[in-house]
Amino acid sequence: MSPASLPARAAVRRLLTAVVVAVVFPALGSAPATGQGVDAAAAKRLYGSALRRMPTSRALVALTFNAAWDEDGLGTVLKVLRQHRAPATFFLTGHFAERHPAAAQAIADAGHGIGNHSHSHPPFGRLTRRERRQEITLADEAIRKATGRAPLPFFRFPYGDTTARQIAEVNALGFADIEWTTDTNGYRGTAGGMTTQKAVKRALDALKPGEIIQMHVGSLDGQGPVLDAEALPQIIDAVHARGYEITDLRTLLTTGPR
Repeated sequence: MSPASLPARAAVRRLLTAVVVAVVFPALGSAPATGQGVDAAAAKRLYGSALRRMPTSRALVALTFNAAWDEDGLGTVLKVLRQHRAPATFFLTGHFAERHPAAAQAIADAGHGIGNHSHSHPPFGRLTRRERRQEITLADEAIRKATGRAPLPFFRFPYGDTTARQIAEVNALGFADIEWTTDTNGYRGTAGGMTTQKAVKRALDALKPGEIIQMHVGSLDGQGPVLDAEALPQIIDAVHARGYEITDLRTLLTTGPR
Protein backbone atom coordinates (compact mmCIF):
# COMPACT_ATOMS: atom_id res chain seq x y z
CA MET A 1 0.00 0.00 0.00
CA SER A 2 1.45 3.36 -1.00
CA PRO A 3 1.64 6.30 1.43
CA ALA A 4 -0.56 8.31 -0.95
CA SER A 5 -3.45 5.93 -0.35
CA LEU A 6 -3.49 6.47 3.44
CA PRO A 7 -5.50 9.74 3.43
CA ALA A 8 -8.09 8.17 1.15
CA ARG A 9 -8.46 5.13 3.41
CA ALA A 10 -8.73 7.37 6.47
CA ALA A 11 -11.50 9.33 4.78
CA VAL A 12 -13.35 6.09 4.04
CA ARG A 13 -13.05 5.00 7.68
CA ARG A 14 -14.47 8.34 8.84
CA LEU A 15 -17.38 8.00 6.45
CA LEU A 16 -18.13 4.45 7.60
CA THR A 17 -17.99 5.54 11.22
CA ALA A 18 -20.48 8.33 10.53
CA VAL A 19 -22.83 5.87 8.85
CA VAL A 20 -22.65 3.47 11.80
CA VAL A 21 -23.38 6.26 14.26
CA ALA A 22 -26.37 7.38 12.21
CA VAL A 23 -27.75 3.84 12.13
CA VAL A 24 -27.14 2.96 15.77
CA PHE A 25 -28.31 6.32 17.13
CA PRO A 26 -31.19 7.35 14.85
CA ALA A 27 -32.62 10.83 15.51
CA LEU A 28 -31.48 10.88 19.13
CA GLY A 29 -28.41 9.20 20.60
CA SER A 30 -25.99 11.87 21.76
CA ALA A 31 -27.38 14.55 19.47
CA PRO A 32 -30.07 16.18 21.64
CA ALA A 33 -27.69 16.84 24.47
CA THR A 34 -25.74 19.38 22.43
CA GLY A 35 -28.59 21.83 21.96
CA GLN A 36 -28.83 25.42 23.19
CA GLY A 37 -25.15 25.82 23.96
CA VAL A 38 -24.75 23.12 26.61
CA ASP A 39 -22.32 20.26 27.13
CA ALA A 40 -23.76 16.83 26.34
CA ALA A 41 -21.55 15.00 28.82
CA ALA A 42 -22.61 17.26 31.69
CA ALA A 43 -26.15 15.88 31.64
CA LYS A 44 -24.83 12.45 32.60
CA ARG A 45 -24.13 13.73 36.10
CA LEU A 46 -27.90 13.95 36.53
CA TYR A 47 -28.63 10.39 35.36
CA GLY A 48 -30.03 7.64 37.55
CA SER A 49 -32.93 9.36 39.28
CA ALA A 50 -35.55 12.06 38.93
CA LEU A 51 -34.28 15.52 39.86
CA ARG A 52 -36.94 17.19 42.00
CA ARG A 53 -34.78 19.83 43.64
CA MET A 54 -31.54 21.44 42.51
CA PRO A 55 -28.51 20.26 44.52
CA THR A 56 -27.66 23.53 46.25
CA SER A 57 -27.76 25.07 49.71
CA ARG A 58 -28.05 28.57 48.29
CA ALA A 59 -31.30 30.53 48.11
CA LEU A 60 -32.01 29.64 44.49
CA VAL A 61 -35.25 28.83 42.69
CA ALA A 62 -35.88 27.64 39.13
CA LEU A 63 -39.01 28.47 37.14
CA THR A 64 -40.34 25.88 34.70
CA PHE A 65 -43.38 25.75 32.43
CA ASN A 66 -45.01 22.79 30.73
CA ALA A 67 -46.65 23.48 27.36
CA ALA A 68 -48.94 20.74 26.09
CA TRP A 69 -52.26 22.35 25.21
CA ASP A 70 -52.85 25.85 23.91
CA GLU A 71 -50.59 28.91 23.90
CA ASP A 72 -52.87 31.10 26.01
CA GLY A 73 -50.96 33.22 28.47
CA LEU A 74 -47.58 32.66 26.84
CA GLY A 75 -47.25 36.27 25.71
CA THR A 76 -47.82 37.44 29.28
CA VAL A 77 -45.38 34.89 30.68
CA LEU A 78 -42.60 35.90 28.29
CA LYS A 79 -43.25 39.59 28.96
CA VAL A 80 -43.10 39.13 32.73
CA LEU A 81 -39.92 37.07 32.49
CA ARG A 82 -38.34 39.73 30.28
CA GLN A 83 -39.35 42.56 32.61
CA HIS A 84 -37.90 40.75 35.61
CA ARG A 85 -34.89 39.45 33.68
CA ALA A 86 -35.79 36.00 34.95
CA PRO A 87 -34.81 32.80 33.12
CA ALA A 88 -37.16 29.85 32.77
CA THR A 89 -37.18 26.40 31.22
CA PHE A 90 -40.12 25.35 29.05
CA PHE A 91 -40.95 21.67 28.58
CA LEU A 92 -42.80 21.32 25.28
CA THR A 93 -44.74 18.39 23.91
CA GLY A 94 -44.29 17.55 20.26
CA HIS A 95 -47.97 18.27 19.66
CA PHE A 96 -47.54 21.77 21.10
CA ALA A 97 -44.52 22.46 18.90
CA GLU A 98 -46.40 21.22 15.82
CA ARG A 99 -49.59 23.15 16.52
CA HIS A 100 -47.93 26.32 17.80
CA PRO A 101 -44.54 26.59 16.04
CA ALA A 102 -44.52 30.39 16.37
CA ALA A 103 -44.98 30.07 20.13
CA ALA A 104 -42.15 27.55 20.36
CA GLN A 105 -39.95 29.86 18.31
CA ALA A 106 -40.84 32.82 20.56
CA ILE A 107 -39.70 30.87 23.62
CA ALA A 108 -36.41 29.99 21.95
CA ASP A 109 -35.88 33.51 20.64
CA ALA A 110 -36.40 34.90 24.15
CA GLY A 111 -33.40 32.85 25.24
CA HIS A 112 -35.16 30.39 27.52
CA GLY A 113 -34.26 26.73 27.73
CA ILE A 114 -36.52 24.17 26.06
CA GLY A 115 -36.89 20.60 27.25
CA ASN A 116 -38.77 17.54 26.00
CA HIS A 117 -42.18 16.69 27.53
CA SER A 118 -43.09 13.75 25.23
CA HIS A 119 -45.04 13.98 22.00
CA SER A 120 -48.67 13.44 23.01
CA HIS A 121 -48.47 13.62 26.84
CA PRO A 122 -49.53 10.04 27.66
CA PRO A 123 -48.99 8.25 31.00
CA PHE A 124 -45.70 6.47 30.28
CA GLY A 125 -46.59 3.55 32.52
CA ARG A 126 -49.25 2.49 30.02
CA LEU A 127 -46.86 2.41 27.07
CA THR A 128 -44.46 -0.19 25.78
CA ARG A 129 -40.75 0.57 25.74
CA ARG A 130 -40.92 1.11 21.99
CA GLU A 131 -43.86 3.51 22.37
CA ARG A 132 -42.04 5.47 25.07
CA ARG A 133 -38.99 5.86 22.85
CA GLN A 134 -41.22 7.00 19.98
CA GLU A 135 -42.87 9.62 22.20
CA ILE A 136 -39.47 11.11 23.02
CA THR A 137 -38.14 10.86 19.48
CA LEU A 138 -41.16 12.49 17.85
CA ALA A 139 -41.15 15.33 20.37
CA ASP A 140 -37.45 15.91 19.78
CA GLU A 141 -38.03 16.12 16.03
CA ALA A 142 -41.00 18.48 16.41
CA ILE A 143 -39.09 20.84 18.72
CA ARG A 144 -36.12 20.92 16.37
CA LYS A 145 -38.39 21.68 13.41
CA ALA A 146 -40.30 24.44 15.20
CA THR A 147 -37.32 26.19 16.78
CA GLY A 148 -34.45 25.35 14.46
CA ARG A 149 -32.38 24.06 17.35
CA ALA A 150 -32.04 20.98 19.52
CA PRO A 151 -33.80 20.84 22.89
CA LEU A 152 -31.88 20.66 26.12
CA PRO A 153 -30.94 17.17 27.33
CA PHE A 154 -33.84 17.50 29.79
CA PHE A 155 -36.97 15.33 29.81
CA ARG A 156 -40.02 15.73 32.04
CA PHE A 157 -42.43 12.83 32.29
CA PRO A 158 -46.11 13.54 31.65
CA TYR A 159 -47.95 13.56 34.99
CA GLY A 160 -44.64 12.91 36.74
CA ASP A 161 -45.22 9.23 35.93
CA THR A 162 -41.70 7.89 36.53
CA THR A 163 -40.10 4.58 37.40
CA ALA A 164 -36.45 3.61 37.68
CA ARG A 165 -36.73 1.60 34.48
CA GLN A 166 -38.30 4.46 32.54
CA ILE A 167 -35.70 6.92 33.83
CA ALA A 168 -32.96 4.54 32.62
CA GLU A 169 -34.61 4.47 29.19
CA VAL A 170 -34.69 8.26 29.07
CA ASN A 171 -31.05 8.44 30.16
CA ALA A 172 -30.09 6.01 27.40
CA LEU A 173 -31.57 8.45 24.88
CA GLY A 174 -29.39 11.26 26.19
CA PHE A 175 -31.79 13.01 28.57
CA ALA A 176 -31.81 13.68 32.31
CA ASP A 177 -35.16 13.44 34.10
CA ILE A 178 -36.07 16.88 35.45
CA GLU A 179 -39.23 16.91 37.55
CA TRP A 180 -40.40 19.49 40.07
CA THR A 181 -40.52 20.33 43.76
CA THR A 182 -43.98 21.84 43.64
CA ASP A 183 -46.71 22.45 41.05
CA THR A 184 -48.74 25.61 41.39
CA ASN A 185 -51.75 23.73 39.94
CA GLY A 186 -52.70 26.90 38.09
CA TYR A 187 -53.49 24.80 35.02
CA ARG A 188 -56.63 23.52 36.75
CA GLY A 189 -58.19 26.95 36.38
CA THR A 190 -61.05 28.40 38.35
CA ALA A 191 -63.27 25.50 37.27
CA GLY A 192 -60.86 23.22 39.12
CA GLY A 193 -61.07 25.26 42.31
CA MET A 194 -57.86 27.22 41.81
CA THR A 195 -57.23 30.95 42.06
CA THR A 196 -54.22 33.12 41.36
CA GLN A 197 -53.53 33.49 45.08
CA LYS A 198 -53.72 29.74 45.65
CA ALA A 199 -51.19 29.22 42.87
CA VAL A 200 -48.84 31.78 44.43
CA LYS A 201 -49.24 30.18 47.86
CA ARG A 202 -48.37 26.72 46.55
CA ALA A 203 -45.14 28.07 45.06
CA LEU A 204 -44.14 29.84 48.26
CA ASP A 205 -45.13 27.08 50.68
CA ALA A 206 -42.42 24.87 49.17
CA LEU A 207 -39.77 27.60 49.12
CA LYS A 208 -36.42 26.09 50.07
CA PRO A 209 -32.98 26.24 48.43
CA GLY A 210 -33.08 24.49 45.07
CA GLU A 211 -36.84 24.55 44.59
CA ILE A 212 -38.07 23.79 41.07
CA ILE A 213 -41.46 25.39 40.48
CA GLN A 214 -43.70 23.83 37.85
CA MET A 215 -46.27 25.97 36.05
CA HIS A 216 -48.13 25.61 32.75
CA VAL A 217 -48.79 27.51 29.57
CA GLY A 218 -52.50 27.58 28.80
CA SER A 219 -55.17 25.79 30.82
CA LEU A 220 -56.43 22.23 30.88
CA ASP A 221 -59.90 23.04 29.56
CA GLY A 222 -58.82 25.93 27.33
CA GLN A 223 -61.27 28.23 29.07
CA GLY A 224 -61.07 30.97 31.65
CA PRO A 225 -58.02 32.91 32.84
CA VAL A 226 -54.53 31.41 32.66
CA LEU A 227 -53.79 31.49 36.36
CA ASP A 228 -50.08 30.74 36.14
CA ALA A 229 -49.57 33.73 33.84
CA GLU A 230 -51.39 35.90 36.38
CA ALA A 231 -49.50 34.40 39.32
CA LEU A 232 -46.02 34.64 37.80
CA PRO A 233 -45.19 38.29 38.64
CA GLN A 234 -46.40 37.80 42.20
CA ILE A 235 -44.34 34.63 42.57
CA ILE A 236 -41.20 36.35 41.27
CA ASP A 237 -41.69 39.38 43.53
CA ALA A 238 -42.37 37.21 46.59
CA VAL A 239 -39.37 34.96 45.90
CA HIS A 240 -37.11 38.00 45.61
CA ALA A 241 -38.62 39.55 48.74
CA ARG A 242 -37.64 36.44 50.68
CA GLY A 243 -34.04 36.73 49.57
CA TYR A 244 -34.10 34.14 46.80
CA GLU A 245 -32.62 34.42 43.34
CA ILE A 246 -34.13 32.85 40.22
CA THR A 247 -31.56 30.74 38.44
CA ASP A 248 -31.42 28.95 35.11
CA LEU A 249 -31.67 25.14 35.07
CA ARG A 250 -29.00 25.19 32.40
CA THR A 251 -26.47 25.87 35.14
CA LEU A 252 -26.91 22.18 36.00
CA LEU A 253 -25.07 21.49 32.77
CA THR A 254 -22.08 23.68 33.61
CA THR A 255 -20.85 24.17 37.16
CA GLY A 256 -24.13 23.54 38.94
CA PRO A 257 -26.62 26.10 40.31
CA ARG A 258 -25.04 29.48 40.90
